[in-house]
Amino acid sequence: PVDRAAAAPAGTGVPTATPTGTPTGAPPTPAAPARVPDSLRFTGTTLDGKPFAAADLAGRPVVLWFWAPWCATCASQAWTVAEIAPQYRDRVPIVGVAGLGQRTAMRDFVTEFELGGTLQLDDAAGKLWRRFEVVEQSTFLIIDRDGKVIHQGFLDGEDLTRRVAALATQAG
Repeated sequence: PVDRAAAAPAGTGVPTATPTGTPTGAPPTPAAPARVPDSLRFTGTTLDGKPFAAADLAGRPVVLWFWAPWCATCASQAWTVAEIAPQYRDRVPIVGVAGLGQRTAMRDFVTEFELGGTLQLDDAAGKLWRRFEVVEQSTFLIIDRDGKVIHQGFLDGEDLTRRVAALATQAG
């Protein structure tokens, strides 16, 4: 087959192509936004009062960590989250969903366990806990890049680290 654009003489009205295949003079095609799955169709407020839209995370695997400020298990997991979240932030965001406590206690927990660099949502009213049917803390909910919940439940630090590392490899 003959490539008409490449074979057409200049000035024939047939657009020529660049090495990438985009016709010259044509605007670049923007990347299509990731489809927002139902699992990421929610909004919230961070512990520091900023709006949050989970749709912004579409197209990437995401870990939601449901914790309470008085929970000893959550405290032990906080160290792992604080350690791994920064290195995987761009490929596998970990989002804390703080509930079952007062905002002051939630903020103190974030400070004590050095979680300031990890997004933390204020869910004192339990809206997200109910939405995802979380009935106990500490619960991890892992959503793959297609929006499918692939794990919901307890994870120890070693298992969380292994799963996040594997998701980061898949995320590229």
